[in-house]
Amino acid sequence: MSNRIQLIELAYGWFLRAANACQTPLLLAVRLYWGWQFWQSGWGKVMNIPRVTEYFTSLGVPAPAFNAHFIAWLEAVGGILLALGLFSRLIALPLTIDMVVAFIVGDREALGAVLSDPDKFYAAAPYTFLFASLLILFFGPGKLSLDSLIVWYRKKRALKSDVAPS
Repeated sequence: MSNRIQLIELAYGWFLRAANACQTPLLLAVRLYWGWQFWQSGWGKVMNIPRVTEYFTSLGVPAPAFNAHFIAWLEAVGGILLALGLFSRLIALPLTIDMVVAFIVGDREALGAVLSDPDKFYAAAPYTFLFASLLILFFGPGKLSLDSLIVWYRKKRALKSDVAPS
C-alpha cells in the first residue's frame, strides 16, 4: 500500500511540474491573443467614435460621448499593455470591469441566462474577453512579460546595493 501511495505522490509531483511549466507559455498566449483582440476592438471604437457614442446613447449609457472615448482608449491601450505584459494585473482590473459592464448594459439577456442557458452566456461577445482578463488578473502575466523583467531587474539592483560596501 505504501508503494502505491509513493507512486501516486511521485506521479502527481511530475504532473504539477509539467502543469507549472505550461503556465507561462499559456499566459503568454492568452496575453498576446487577447491583448491583440482588445486592441483591435478598442481601435475600431476609436476610429468610429460617433457610431460608438450613438450605440451607447441607444443603450442609455450615461455621458455616452465620454464613455465611448474612455472605453475605446481603455481597450486599445489596455490591449497593448496586456500583450506586452506591462502593468498586466493593473490593466486587467479595468478591462474586467469593462467586460462586466458590457454584459450588464449590452448583453443583459445573456448575463441573465448564465444559470438557465449557460451556452447563451458563453456565446456572448464579452465572455471570452472577460475570461482572459480574469485569467491575467488572478494568475498574473507569467514569466515571459515586461512585468517579470522589471521585477527581476529590481531584485538584481537590490542585491547589488546590499552587497556594495557602504
